[in-house]
Amino acid sequence: MTILAEYDEAWAARYEALAAKLREAFGDTVTELEHIGSTAVPGLVAKPVIDIAARAVSLEVASGKDLELADLGFQHEPAGPPGRRTYTRVVDGILTSNLHVFPADAWDTLNQRILRDHLRATPEAVRRYSELKRRLATEGLSGFDYTTAKTTLIQELTDDARRLRGLPSVPVWET
Repeated sequence: MTILAEYDEAWAARYEALAAKLREAFGDTVTELEHIGSTAVPGLVAKPVIDIAARAVSLEVASGKDLELADLGFQHEPAGPPGRRTYTRVVDGILTSNLHVFPADAWDTLNQRILRDHLRATPEAVRRYSELKRRLATEGLSGFDYTTAKTTLIQELTDDARRLRGLPSVPVWET
């Protein structure tokens, strides 16, 4: 079952606290950190999991920080999506954070950043996305089924956002 929460202003503070620790752990191997995902969008209903994007000098260099990240509770997920390094942070058996480390050359066209910015600027998109998430959670969808059921709307909203930036449509889920 998917547990959703109404937007909580405390999510931004949770992100900032984690980002400060991550900046120290990464040092100069990461040039930018940003809050992404639903908890980064005021007014959007979300699973209370903080998603973080990091812009790495290179994925290989960033992988050298796995021990420092583990000290912060972030465990590398080798089966994560291609083209990035993915880490999860679980506290007391509950997923609290996801960290996505991207190569520098992918940063400016990341769907995750583009969709976040579009949602922040488009209240109607936030309404539609929140309604869909609530319906899917009420239907009992979770995990991969929940994610898959959101794909059509996420693709539509991301395409809209990319079009506004003069970018072509690309699939929202990496294969």
